[in-house]
Amino acid sequence: MSWEDNVRKMVPYVAGEQPKSKDVIKLNTNECPYPPAPAVAKLAQEMDTGLFRLYPDTDSTSLTNALSEYYGVKPGQVFVGVGSDDVLSLCFLTFFNSDKPILFPDVTYSFYDVWADLYKIPYKTVPLKDDWSIDVEGFKQENGGVIFPNPNAPTGLFSSLEKVEEIIKANPDVVVIVDEAYIDFGGESALPLLEKYENLLIVQTFSKSRAMAGLRIGFCMGNEKIIKYLNDVKFSVNSYTMNRPAQTLGVLAVKDDAYFKEITGKVMATREWTKKELTRLGFTFPDSKANFIFASHESVPAKDIFNYLRGHNIYVRFWDKPRINNHLRITIGTDNQMRTLIAALEAYLG
Repeated sequence: MSWEDNVRKMVPYVAGEQPKSKDVIKLNTNECPYPPAPAVAKLAQEMDTGLFRLYPDTDSTSLTNALSEYYGVKPGQVFVGVGSDDVLSLCFLTFFNSDKPILFPDVTYSFYDVWADLYKIPYKTVPLKDDWSIDVEGFKQENGGVIFPNPNAPTGLFSSLEKVEEIIKANPDVVVIVDEAYIDFGGESALPLLEKYENLLIVQTFSKSRAMAGLRIGFCMGNEKIIKYLNDVKFSVNSYTMNRPAQTLGVLAVKDDAYFKEITGKVMATREWTKKELTRLGFTFPDSKANFIFASHESVPAKDIFNYLRGHNIYVRFWDKPRINNHLRITIGTDNQMRTLIAALEAYLG
């Protein structure tokens, strides 16, 4: 017997590569290519160091109130965490405690199975259809909970609210989590369904559309009872999860709605231009409503394209996994970055 016999051994989530050189075009981790709201940048430069000396507000009251006002829900219906990964992890820990398997798509955010293994939650994947859309019927089997992204990742496909509601209706006895990390790039949030379903949780993030991935701000919305359960677990783990600078700067980001819509509009316009260019070069892809495109070339293997681009300091995402090992996930950058990408692809593909 050794001390290692009692270690919890995991196969961890692997994040997108963070290149050390700054002389790269980074299109592999779905970050926003634009800076955060001007007031956020200004205060970050002038920040009072008192924000670092004192413990943060455990309830993140200012940020919770700002989000509740923006989304038209009660403050008690909002929960904030250190990025949506923190929020989702606590959701798994709080709500998925049945001996029945939870359900999520087979091609989806690859942290879901990691959390399930970490917390010893049984799970079953529901295969996406051949067109990469979510199979609603597959979520109508017996289960201990449901989670899926909308738009899905890494495919970028958006499921209509009718499909989302059909899944919720079919699962009244478990918590259904809709992960809306990419909802602000052309999708329609399931937020209106909160009034109808007390078992629904909607998770969003500041990392993509609000250009604040480095500050780690995520949140979810549900009815007050479900949020209380989540807070009870959070306060049983760590009361001080979100730091004071993040709380303060997050409020400023929420309040600048015009800038939020400006940069998401830019990303969507660039995405549509990039779709046309990729199609011209022989790529096919689902009709993304996210800030990335899930592309496959008609004749050149994805891994070869990935290696070529990386050799030219252009980073995209490649997974050597079943069903998706001939696809690249390409984050939408600035117009100049995407023009550079297309030029490099033209040179390589001839």
